[in-house]
This record gives sequence, structure tokens and C-alpha cells, in this order.
Amino acid sequence: MRGNPKFARRKELMKKTDNVIKKGDLYYPGEEFKKKALVSDASVYKKALEDPVKFWEKLAEELVWTKKWDQGFVHKPPHFEWFVGGELNITENALDENLKKRKDKIALIWEPEPTDQKQKTFTFGELYQEVNKFANCLKKLDVKKGDRVGIYLPMIPEAIIAMLGCARIGAVHAVVFSAFSPKALQLRLQDTEAEILITADGYFRRGEIVNLKQNADAALSDENTSQNDREKRGTSVKKVVVVKRAGNEVRMQSGRDLWWDDLVGKESDECQPVPVGSEDLLFILYTSGSTGKPKGCCHVAGGYAVQAKFTAKWIFDFKENDIFWSTADVGWITGHTYSCYGPLLSGTTVVIYEGSPDWPSPERWCQIIEKYGITTFYTAPTAIRMFKKYGTDLVRKYKLATLRLIGSVGEPIDETAWDWYFNEVGKGNCLLLDTWWQTETGGILITSLPGIGPFKPSFAGLPFPGVKVDILGEDGKSLPAGKEGDLVVLPPFSPGLLRNIYKNPKKYLETYWSKFGSKVYLTSDGAYKDENGLVRILGRVDDVIKVAGHRLSTGEMESVIEKHPNIAESAVIGIPDEIKGEVPVAFIVVKNTNKPADDIKTEIINLLRKEIGPFSSLKTVYLVKDLPKTRSGKIMRRVLRKLLGGEELGDLSTLANPECVEEIKKVV
Repeated sequence: MRGNPKFARRKELMKKTDNVIKKGDLYYPGEEFKKKALVSDASVYKKALEDPVKFWEKLAEELVWTKKWDQGFVHKPPHFEWFVGGELNITENALDENLKKRKDKIALIWEPEPTDQKQKTFTFGELYQEVNKFANCLKKLDVKKGDRVGIYLPMIPEAIIAMLGCARIGAVHAVVFSAFSPKALQLRLQDTEAEILITADGYFRRGEIVNLKQNADAALSDENTSQNDREKRGTSVKKVVVVKRAGNEVRMQSGRDLWWDDLVGKESDECQPVPVGSEDLLFILYTSGSTGKPKGCCHVAGGYAVQAKFTAKWIFDFKENDIFWSTADVGWITGHTYSCYGPLLSGTTVVIYEGSPDWPSPERWCQIIEKYGITTFYTAPTAIRMFKKYGTDLVRKYKLATLRLIGSVGEPIDETAWDWYFNEVGKGNCLLLDTWWQTETGGILITSLPGIGPFKPSFAGLPFPGVKVDILGEDGKSLPAGKEGDLVVLPPFSPGLLRNIYKNPKKYLETYWSKFGSKVYLTSDGAYKDENGLVRILGRVDDVIKVAGHRLSTGEMESVIEKHPNIAESAVIGIPDEIKGEVPVAFIVVKNTNKPADDIKTEIINLLRKEIGPFSSLKTVYLVKDLPKTRSGKIMRRVLRKLLGGEELGDLSTLANPECVEEIKKVV
């Protein structure tokens, strides 16, 4: 797989330069890197914070608007709007504008998992045509501006084309991670009331074919919903468009199911982009919350387009010859913003890969970097720890000489993993961007700009220009350097921040705008700043855990567990894991039953896999007689975490049942 003349990089890219300078415990860009960087003047931070609205408006002017906005920012706490009255289409900016000077430049490279299959490439001109064809298909299926379209696809080109096709005609896409279970898909389809679902026959994962169509069929069936469930039965889906990917045998329901190729083959490759309001919905993406039901984060067209373009362009310092690879799936926000919209808005070539980065050998990711001459590699600490586990000798077999920037996303990266990534993958000569953001923020909000710095192991860095963040104590007052507290975002926030929770404005208010008032966005992450203003993220302070970068709600998992007829009560917590960062553990109170404990544990694990997905697998299940609770009935997960970690339990006087702690100690 090494070497591919079609993607050979210019020779000067192969020469290592002094891109990084270390000063004490801080890292800065070298003079040569700084000289070529898109943004290298540190005064940009001060100027942007003097008038953030003016700063973002100036950036927005670089996009094509069919109608310019009347007001830059309007704030009616907890609601706000950006570029009010403006109209645009994000695909006109990502595709049509690039046709003018990049028509024949490669926009998208797709690498299949099976090594005996050929990659596919799309120039900006070809991607433009494919998106238009699919947009016309959607119109033939009677999809109109504002309609919701479900997308349940693996990492194949059609996933990007489907997203862009929806945006082309003003439809709202709701992408669901392809590893999610039928039940999880059904819940999201029910909430959006989507009448169209885009899926595939199957896809390859670690050498096996996953029958995705079968999962989609199960989600659309009433049989998948228990008679006792309170949720609405069935979905609103009327048509299912199926991509032929794996060639596995699938059931096609007459009148409902349609093959992608049969549809697009008949369509014109011209489709005028539909202008949409700046505050009109662009997409809904679901994320786990601290209660059982996932939250549909609403992202709007104008603000998201501006933030996606400029966070991608400035943070990854995109140059005309860059090739960018983010390992994130399009089912997550990173896949939306940095595998699709951000790079394409910047005219940058992006790589997507179907399978696991360590399949069929642990060095597959290295081979892909060298095969395509990737210049910017963006992955998660989970993947970094996995690469590290396979051994340093493996990565040292590869020069990875085209890399000039490497990045981390999804969860805080510890100093050991940071050092290994920097020294072994970046060869000590690539700036390492640790990035903080959320599904809710739409794009990266904290990371130092590569042309400015500084960078510090395990620290996310500085807030993006024009973004105001702070660390608050329980009293709502700003904390000094070194003091841990709640990370918050302050007005005027960022243009890409979510505008609401779909169909649940009450949850929007309660989750993000209640603890410190309706003018302060609560991230639910703990953090602190150092003396340089660099932010270190400490992790979630609510009841959400991150497994291999995937956010899982403890409430969502507990609600599934408690559907088991023999379970009275449960508590799920996350514990540290060398590879995945965190893994879930469940404490379960069983009703009177003669069923063997091992059978109950197995049934619970299988139930979670079915209802949520395989990544929700419990590391351990503890059967206990009671759970530690306050007098108001709140389960004290903090006590359970400390029990497993062997920590001092501290004051237990708030517990209504402190005696249960000694009982739990006997089983952990």
C-alpha cells in the first residue's frame, strides 16, 4: 500500500523543517511554519474579543450570501441569533464556489476497508454533479425545504453526498451512527418524523459484513417496539433509499425500498441551491444527555457555515495542497464539521475511511497516511492509545513525512498519550492540536492556533478568536488560574452553537441555561486555566461518560437496563480504561427471582447492545441489594466511583442508607 503516484506529494513537502520550538513546558510554531501560517499575529485574539460580533461578521463576508443579514447578533436569553435576515446555501459555498478554480482538484478520497478493493475519488466537479443528482432524487421523492431526512450510512462517499444533497434543497438531515442499534435508530426517526431514510445493504467492519439494511428494517418495524413502551410505535418513514455497498443479500420491500443507483442514474447533474434563512435548520444531530432520551441538537445554516469554515481553515491551517484525514464517523459531529463541511468550504481535499484503523493489520492507519500523502491527521485519544499499545516499533517503520499537523479530539488526552503521539507519529516536528468542543458547539471552540501557539501537553489550549469562555465556581464567580470549576461560554457565544433541542425547549433551558442563568452556556465539563490562559479539560461533571470518544448517557443506559423484568433499579458509572478512556460499569438491584446471576448479567449486556449498540457493552455488572442515595432519592454515583477507585469516601452523612456502602464493598 505504500506509495501511489496519483497522490504523490510535492518533494518539498517531504523535507522535514523545524516546525516546532519548545520553550520550557510549552511548544510554539517554528519560524518557518509561522511565516507560512494563515494566522500568525497573536493580536487577533485581542481584536476579536474587543468586538466579537464584528469579528464574526467580517469572516461571514467571505461566504456567498444570496441575501445579506440585517443584524449580526440578537440576544434574547436563553435564545440568540446570528446573521439575522441573511440567506445562503452551504453547498453553494462548499461546491459551486470551488468549481471556479478547483473543478478538477480532488475533493474527496474514499478508502474501503478491504485492501483488494479500489479507492474512489471525486473532484470538486464530480462531487458537485453527484450531489445535484441526489438532490434531484430527493425532490422526486417529494422532499421539500424544512423536511427531515434520516441518514443511516457507514463511512462511504454516499454519506457525504446524502448530507450535501439534503442541504442543497434546504432539507434537514439527521445522521444516525451506523453502529447504533435498530431501537436507537427508531427513537431518532420517531423524534424527527422523517419520511425518508437513506441506508445501505451493508458495510465492512474488521473483515466482516454488517447487515445494515436488516437493522434499518428492524427499526422501521412495529415489532421492534414493546407493547409496554410509552414511546410511539413505528415511524413516519415512507421511502427507504438503499446504497449497494457490500453486495450482501437484503430484503427490499416493494413500494417502499429503492436502490440508490436506480434513482440517481436517471437524474440531471444540475440542481439550483435553495437559499435558506441563516437561522433555518441545517441538521439535527442527537447526543446523549443526563436523562434517558437522547437530545436532538439543532444547528442552523448561517452560523454553522461560518464557524465550520473558519475553525477548519484557521485551526488546521489549510493550504491548497493539503490532504486532511479525520478518522471520525459522520454519525458524530466531528464527521459533520471536519470530514464534510469544514474542509469542503475551505477547498481542501478530505479522506474518509470505511473501516477500523487497525484492520487488517495494526499499521493500516500508517499505510493510509503514506498512501495519500496526508498532511493533517485528526483522531481520538482512544485511537492514539490503541496505536501506542501495538508498539513504537510499528510506527517507526513509517516516515509519515508528509504530516505537518496532528490533532486530537473527542476527550481529554493525557500527557503520556500526548507525548507518544507528538514524538512517534509527529516525529517531534508536527504541532499537536488538542481540540475541545461538543456536539452542541458545532465546531472547535478551544485549541491554540498553529501559527501562534502555545501548546502544552494535556491542555486544550486557548479559546478560538471571538469566543469567550470562563471557569466558574459554584457561586457563579470567575475562578483564578489553577482553580477547577465549570467551563462556560459567554455571550455572544459562537455562531455554530446549537439553537435548541428538537421538540424539547424545556430540556434546552434546563440542560444549558439554568445553573448560572440564561445568559451563560453551561458545557457540563470541568476545567481550569493555567497562568498562560491555556484551558485544561477535566471531563464531564454531569452523568455522561465517554467510551472511545462516544458520549453515552448513564440515564439512557439505566432506562434500558430497567426494562429487564428482574431489575428493580440500576446505576451506571464510567471507570478509566487504558484504551477506551472510559468504560461503563453497572450496579444493579435485582427483584426476587430464582434466575442465576450470570444469566441476568448476560441478558442485561445483550439488552444494552440491542437497544443502544455494541459500544455500550458493560465491562462489569455488580448485583447489589441497594444503591447509595440521598434523602431525596438521588443515587450517589460519586460514592460508587470512589468505591471502585479505592478512594476515600468522604462525608456520607447525606446518605439515607449509608449501611449499603459496606454491603457494596463486599462485591466490588
